[in-house]
Amino acid sequence: MSVLSQMRYRFLFGALALVLILTLIQQRTNFHDATALHIGTGSDGTFQSTPKDRSQSSSSTLPIHSDAALTELLHTVSTTSTYFTDYPLPASEFGKMGKRLQVLRDWIEASQRLVHQMTPEDADTLRNRIDQTALSLFPFLRDPSQSSNTSLSHIRQKFKPESKGIVIPTGRKTFRYACHLIGNLRDALGSKLPIEIAYAGDSDLPPNYRNFISELGSDIKTVDVLQVFDDTTLDLQHGGWAIKAFAALGSHYEQTLVLDADAILLQAPETILDRHSGYKSTGALLFHDRLLWQGAFKDRHQWWEKQLEHHTPSQALSKSRVYNEGYAEECDSGLVMLDKSRLSVLLGLLHVCWQNTKEVRDQWTYKMGYGDKESWWLGLELSGAEYTFEDHYGGMLGDLNADKNKVCSFTIAHFDEQDRLLWYNGSLLKNKLKNVTEFDVPTHYMIDGAWEKGATKPDISCMKDAKITETSEEERKILRKSVEKAKDVDARIEEFTSLS
Repeated sequence: MSVLSQMRYRFLFGALALVLILTLIQQRTNFHDATALHIGTGSDGTFQSTPKDRSQSSSSTLPIHSDAALTELLHTVSTTSTYFTDYPLPASEFGKMGKRLQVLRDWIEASQRLVHQMTPEDADTLRNRIDQTALSLFPFLRDPSQSSNTSLSHIRQKFKPESKGIVIPTGRKTFRYACHLIGNLRDALGSKLPIEIAYAGDSDLPPNYRNFISELGSDIKTVDVLQVFDDTTLDLQHGGWAIKAFAALGSHYEQTLVLDADAILLQAPETILDRHSGYKSTGALLFHDRLLWQGAFKDRHQWWEKQLEHHTPSQALSKSRVYNEGYAEECDSGLVMLDKSRLSVLLGLLHVCWQNTKEVRDQWTYKMGYGDKESWWLGLELSGAEYTFEDHYGGMLGDLNADKNKVCSFTIAHFDEQDRLLWYNGSLLKNKLKNVTEFDVPTHYMIDGAWEKGATKPDISCMKDAKITETSEEERKILRKSVEKAKDVDARIEEFTSLS
């Protein structure tokens, strides 16, 4: 028998022993869910081996509890943690990273359920082991000052209980649109949710820009993500979309609504957070991209299937037309809502962050998809978190064509559960890639029609073959107010930049 086979055999034996031990714990303590500690021996081989046998493991450093079962639990967590650290996953193993996150989740849940059965020393040891494991999987959790090791526990403790807020990542390139968005939120919609402007260092958003945007409304602050996470494996200053996931994770808001700088809302964000039943059910709300290019990205689909080959599809994935019918892009990540108080959602977000680290995004994430788009649903899916997608794929908000049988524009529209306009991407400008001064108040929209995609990004797209709906007076009022505020902000930006 090879050394590796012996290692796998020992780990399988230990895992089976732990199942028996946890069964005894459940019977003795009447903790119905005590067996939730998920130490798997899946067919993907993610954790079928261990680097050391019991005599060589680091469990000798663990305090010995009088309850032999808990001592064995601590030993097994210690051994598995050591294996995860000694055998890091390559950047290509999205599925196996999801399995490791499921193990981490079950450890945390088990430690919470068994906390009253452990001494304080044992509880501290287990928590430290969990934090060490998380840090080995996600080194960006380390404190960038190097004065201490920021732990997963510390990240969770920073979330303000029951808090809700908006996070807008931006730099100088998208600064103007972020200022327009704040006007849309504060002046047109009257939202009072606190706002964090996330950036990656002074070169990304210099101090004078931060001062300007902070003064556009009440309760707006700026957060340098490089001061929250260790940038060694991230390179967020050159990461583009990658900052979004880390801005979401590093935010102090327990419930976080992440917005692209060029997003525009037609309903107050409080409405989405408080009333969307799908979000309230799962704690994660995502929005679909357009149904385009069916069958054109077979390598992408084959790669998705490989990562999901040892995974039971969620309800959301089972309903996916992109995954099941071969369309190109699933997610429009211009608006993402996450309830980080839910452990599964938080750990799913860790997977999303991992996908947006430099090595992983350069080798896989941004090659197998367009930017960060697919990392959101894939991270939640593979880590076992529930999530909700909007009911429809991306619609069209714009103006009628000459024949009045199509709706055309340069944006993608999204809808709430009652099929009312919720938000769209692309900014308040009619076509931001061709004319940076022409604003637009769209007059019509369409849901579930057929897309006629423009030949290039600056070219107009249309939707046809579905019901055309005129925007309401209230929707046009919100957009007119947003445009009015945007023009006012532009004048201030022009004055501000001329003095800089």
